[in-house]
Amino acid sequence: MAGLVVQLQGHLQDHLLPAHFNASGLATTVTAMLSSLLVLGSCAVQAVVGRPDATPHVRREGAVLKRSVDSFIQTETPIAWNKLLCNIGPSGCAASGAASGAVIASPSKSSPDYWYAWTRDAALVLTGIVDSFAHNYSSTLQTTIQNYITAQAKLQGITNPSGSLTNGAGLGEPKFMVGLTQFTGEWGRPQRDGPPLRAIAMIRYARWLVENGYKATAKDVVWPVIKNDLAYTAQYWSETGFDLWEEVPGNSFFTVAASHRALVEGAYLAAQLGTECRACITTAPHVLCYQQSFWNSGGYIVSNLNGGSGRSGKDANSILTSIHTFDPAVGCDATTFQPCSDKALSNLKLYVDSFRSTYAINAGIPQGQAIAVGRYSEDVYYSGNPWYLANFAVAEQLYDALYVWKKESSITVTATSLAFFKDLVPSITAGTYTPSSSTYQTILTAVAAYADGFMDVADARIPASGAIAEQYDRNNGSPLSAADLTWSYAAFLSAADRRAGIVPAGWAAENGKTLPATCSRSAQVAGTYSLAATPVFPAGQTENPSAGPAPSPFPSGCLAASEVYVTFNEKATTEWGQNVKVVGSVPQLGSWNVANAVPLSAVGYTSSNPTWSITVPLTAGTTVAYKYVKVNADGSVVWESDPNRSLVVTAAAAATSTAVTCGQVGGACAAQTVNDTWR
Repeated sequence: MAGLVVQLQGHLQDHLLPAHFNASGLATTVTAMLSSLLVLGSCAVQAVVGRPDATPHVRREGAVLKRSVDSFIQTETPIAWNKLLCNIGPSGCAASGAASGAVIASPSKSSPDYWYAWTRDAALVLTGIVDSFAHNYSSTLQTTIQNYITAQAKLQGITNPSGSLTNGAGLGEPKFMVGLTQFTGEWGRPQRDGPPLRAIAMIRYARWLVENGYKATAKDVVWPVIKNDLAYTAQYWSETGFDLWEEVPGNSFFTVAASHRALVEGAYLAAQLGTECRACITTAPHVLCYQQSFWNSGGYIVSNLNGGSGRSGKDANSILTSIHTFDPAVGCDATTFQPCSDKALSNLKLYVDSFRSTYAINAGIPQGQAIAVGRYSEDVYYSGNPWYLANFAVAEQLYDALYVWKKESSITVTATSLAFFKDLVPSITAGTYTPSSSTYQTILTAVAAYADGFMDVADARIPASGAIAEQYDRNNGSPLSAADLTWSYAAFLSAADRRAGIVPAGWAAENGKTLPATCSRSAQVAGTYSLAATPVFPAGQTENPSAGPAPSPFPSGCLAASEVYVTFNEKATTEWGQNVKVVGSVPQLGSWNVANAVPLSAVGYTSSNPTWSITVPLTAGTTVAYKYVKVNADGSVVWESDPNRSLVVTAAAAATSTAVTCGQVGGACAAQTVNDTWR
């Protein structure tokens, strides 16, 4: 057996568990897998060795709980990787008929039908794959990542019910057929989290390319695809759309936070590539500023604003936000809602507590112990049940917090987070604790056990086969809804990594955590969109970190001196269903073609101040003729009266008009503002 383990080490490291091989655990993991006949691309999962804990759930404490979770993770990890990759086309064993690079939500084709490629789900899954790949190189995962990017380049150009690529609107389409064609059925659209999440996934791979000496591939092959999603994010971030769960329109905390991260990390990647994303660095501070408005003085995040009536707002949306915007370099920063921040911990407590009396399977479990959690307590989908990924997400936030506390050798308890800590250490008081205090270790032990408890609760509802569905029954714990949910497997793997102390590289949050002097939801920059060429990735781009250039500084100014950001403010009273656009004599304003006109945003519109706004990059030194039009719900167009308006675009305007601030450390960019009233 020992000889076979050594013989298979190289093969398995490359093809099975890229994020989970380390010097201490490799031999044990390989030995446990030998009898499983686990081969990627096949459906051997049913033949794998059964999980040891297939008996009814028994609550465990202390070392017994830790050993139970250790065993669960060791056994479930190869199953989860296999099941996840089985759901990705073209060769995934459960994805027959899916196009190359298509990530199916679930093999379930009825009750419910999840046989689709969701932009959001796929992006979250791929971000996890890329982070695992970056931790431990795998040619198999590299092919998966490249196939995904190629598929997304195609999807960006597909006209769909949300719109087309012409003005970016089509990028907000939530899902597609698995063959990478449009889905035309009724659905909650648009969903504005897809483009920023997809940008994040691709940015992570582009950064790996740069760091390993393949900057040209990142810039020429991947960046053109990323640019479209960043442009969409900068243009539409504050517009309403359907929430994370595709149920209510409004502004979602998760979407806003994902938009902020994408813009900040996108600006950083652009600097690494020797270019810039000015829309990123001008818009990101305002996105972060708006993100603060979701905080409720009661100590939690209201996950949906301008929608979601009838809900408390305590929602897994906020827990997922915390873990998907985790940057170990910024500690417990509350502005970016880091997992160990006092706001994030207070929010976690109140979110978890909202389920203590909701589900029958939580009956009798005291405060401070892990329970089954779901999306939100008012949920009625499938009668409203716990979700596996929600349990994993809570555990992951706590593991993230533990990682930072240990890294910084400090834990701060504030008035905001005190209630969270008191559940676990009743005698604790507000203050800062270091390793010299016995309370420091008491907190670490208690939080680790609490986190393991959420893993244990999920473990008890997973069958012996290791298959993870979407939900489990609120009364008896049996699996429900979509089987083999890809997101469930990704959520498990991510939580398992964080428990092992494996964390992703940061996303430059340090450079994007400062709020602007004045916050504006109207800070939206009209994007320029173009279909990226079909990506062609050179062969042989293996791990080679010594070849990468030194990290570039975060951009603090503006490179495009010839470009002026012109903000159009138009006061125009409109009726429900009407939109206002600006069209003019230059390509950036549609060259007088109303079909290509730039839509203005109504996020600042009120009855007393009916202002529509948009910022458009225009070329300095040009004279632009333009007009506004109202577009009715039926598509008919009303032009404002003659004559044409005229604008001289000049960089000198930055000195006399409201300048746009680029980035945290300053750098005024040329900007110009025109204030018009409908004629």
